[in-house]
Amino acid sequence: MQSVTHAPGLFRLFAVRLLSQLSDGAFQAALAFSILFNPDRHTDPMAIAGGFAVLLLPYSLLGPFAGALLDHWDRRRVLVFVNLLRAAAVVVVAITMSTDTAEPVVLLSALLVTGCSRLVASGLSASLPHVAPPQLIVETNAVFTTVGAAMLAAGAGVSGVLRMIFGADNGGSGATLLAGAVFAVCSALLATRFAVRQLGPDHPDGVGHTAAYSVVRGLSHGLGAVVRTPSVAIVLSAIGTHRLVFGLNTLMFLMLVRNTELGDALGADVRAIAMIGAFVAVGALIAAGTTPVSVRRAGRRGTVVWALLIGAFAELMLLSVRPVPVLIAALLVGLAGQTIKLCGDVAMQCDIDDSYRGQVFAVQDALFNTAFVAAIFVAALVIPPTGFSVQLIFAGAALYAVAAAGVWRSGQRAEGSAPPVLLSEPVAR
Repeated sequence: MQSVTHAPGLFRLFAVRLLSQLSDGAFQAALAFSILFNPDRHTDPMAIAGGFAVLLLPYSLLGPFAGALLDHWDRRRVLVFVNLLRAAAVVVVAITMSTDTAEPVVLLSALLVTGCSRLVASGLSASLPHVAPPQLIVETNAVFTTVGAAMLAAGAGVSGVLRMIFGADNGGSGATLLAGAVFAVCSALLATRFAVRQLGPDHPDGVGHTAAYSVVRGLSHGLGAVVRTPSVAIVLSAIGTHRLVFGLNTLMFLMLVRNTELGDALGADVRAIAMIGAFVAVGALIAAGTTPVSVRRAGRRGTVVWALLIGAFAELMLLSVRPVPVLIAALLVGLAGQTIKLCGDVAMQCDIDDSYRGQVFAVQDALFNTAFVAAIFVAALVIPPTGFSVQLIFAGAALYAVAAAGVWRSGQRAEGSAPPVLLSEPVAR
């Protein structure tokens, strides 16, 4: 704790992340309410899959190139200006929603918001080693990532309250969306308080060349860094597996809650999704405490393996679509997914050179979203009208189990750099 209190900028970056995640959560929830649970709009499974594809895939393809800007420009400037651009884009989405614009136009407008959000998230993760004590990087990353996930849920809660105030129609949906813009502006203003280059990069990639040159080379640099670092490549494969399963589960439960009453404890529609999401968030919060301890004692490989096995067990619990098993499974999926994500963040922060770190985080983001959307499309092709599919549940459990076996067989290559020894001296940054 003494080291943390002597690390200038750490709590400021923490606050920037919280506000950014609040903006993400408020916008994502408002958009989901506006399209999935809006009486003025109706969607089927393939339309839901198409919506996710429009929102996530374009940035997934361009993200590794855009991520190069995080390793070329001052990351402080990126956090400020991209957050402001995101706020402006949220306002545009709110206007298109309020004016009863066609759904494809709304989604295309939301695409810019999503791209800005993902670039900011990659910038925050790449910046953390510049303000966090190196001997506490595992614990600090766990707190940042997990509390940030809790802020996503809090932002969704804000949108839920605003939806009750303004209504569920197009006009009310547009008003609800504006909360995301307010949080994004606050995040940008707080980021201006960092000193120039305080967040890196210390040695910009592509120095002596234009930003356009760095963008063009972004994908090859990011993928090259991953290939040269087995610990990162292995944990990214685990992250991809989790996102595949999470995509299957997402569509299944979006359809389930719209067509099935899941008991008095869960209900249906927005209430049921909110309850399930809350338990996923609780599992992620638990991961903040368990992951650092597990990494210190069992290493990254052991931690990722047990997380994948927990995920497989949670999938099988979904065979019983009753409130208690569903909520326990949601908590375990949140725990497993956040544990794997934390191990991935630590691997990229500790094992990747700062000159390429932003690009590698962008590659992870592309994998994260592409796997999620691909799984939703596959599920949309086979899911029954009720939303419940035993085949999808078994497929999810099998994916987790196969990934766990693969990570275990990778041996010491999955470990990467050992966490630095805890020191009592404050950091000199």
